[in-house]
Amino acid sequence: MTSAVTGKVDPLVLEPKARELLFTEARTANTFTDEPVTSDQLQAVYELTKWAPTSANTQPLRVLYVSKGQARERLLPHMAEGNREKTRSAPVVAVLAADTEFHEHIPTVFPIAPHFKDMFDADPDGRVAHAKFNATLQAGYFLLGVRAAGLAAGPMSGFDPAGVDQEFFADGRWRSILVVNIGYPGDNAWFDRLPRLDYQQVTQHL
Repeated sequence: MTSAVTGKVDPLVLEPKARELLFTEARTANTFTDEPVTSDQLQAVYELTKWAPTSANTQPLRVLYVSKGQARERLLPHMAEGNREKTRSAPVVAVLAADTEFHEHIPTVFPIAPHFKDMFDADPDGRVAHAKFNATLQAGYFLLGVRAAGLAAGPMSGFDPAGVDQEFFADGRWRSILVVNIGYPGDNAWFDRLPRLDYQQVTQHL
């Protein structure tokens, strides 16, 4: 695409407005309005981001939406102190987790190699590592999906995973990896934009 302003060919095919929505103008929200987030929006986030890649298409990410009230109050003690109030007030809170028994779906999601199910079944440690890595990969897609729905996301690693797992996933199958507040940004929602590393600082060419 050639810029009408500079006349230069733009190496990105994604429209500028979409880049702003997903990347350059998107921010981590710390406050939210009371405007509700609908179940249709949450489903749309999943229906979009489920197409992004995972190793062997295993898709181990699982999402627990924690409603306001009793369930939310159970979550708050496991959040870092600085995250509790914004977690209490967010319209939606998602606990993103890795399903350590993801391999039971392999005959469906990876039918070209159904024997992978038995391979993972015989390797519990490797299965957990695979689940956590690929669920974390999917968590990044999830955040972009939230932004694509016109919502703001507040991802937080400041919580006690063992406590959350004991509280909500006591059977040990799901392992929490990230907590995300979701909604429309409220007053003073943003910190100042922090610097990013330059291309030259993070790449090498051989």
